[in-house]
Amino acid sequence: MENSGGIQGNITAGLAGRYAVALFDLARESNQIDAVAKSLATLKAGLADSADLTALTQSPVVSRSDAANAVAAVAKSLKLDSLTAKFLGVLAENRRLADLSKMIAAFDAIVAAHRGEVTAQVTSAHPLTAEQLKALTANLKSRVGRDVTVATTVDPAILGGLVVQLGSQLIDGSIRTRLNSFAQAMKG
Repeated sequence: MENSGGIQGNITAGLAGRYAVALFDLARESNQIDAVAKSLATLKAGLADSADLTALTQSPVVSRSDAANAVAAVAKSLKLDSLTAKFLGVLAENRRLADLSKMIAAFDAIVAAHRGEVTAQVTSAHPLTAEQLKALTANLKSRVGRDVTVATTVDPAILGGLVVQLGSQLIDGSIRTRLNSFAQAMKG
């Protein structure tokens, strides 16, 4: 995989990107990309659901050995693949668990690029239904001409509509932005 310039260069920039590239390279060499991606998705969900797991990854007072033991227990509990479990151990030893979320995001982006997919970050005021998500995915796929993976987040502050980040392109159809534009036009 080439890491020079363009989107791929942006993905792998920084510490989190370098760790993600290393994990991806190991996963590719051992034919475990799907297993690692699945384990990282499980871990990402665990970070979102568990304040204790988040505290473990963010706390600077947890010793390296305690962090390594804790992540080994987490890996076993979540039934993570062995490569991901070893990766977590390395992060604990190197005191890099605080960057785990960024590493997961970078790994996901690398895998998507490897598969020829584009990831769209979609923010909505309310959770999207399966039907809405399917229609949005089809619309974005026809727009870019490639498979699109949609990652959704909910932000009630946008009031309604959608904000879609597709690579470097931002499509802001939120009611908040429309209201702000209208307010600026009224001033002007």
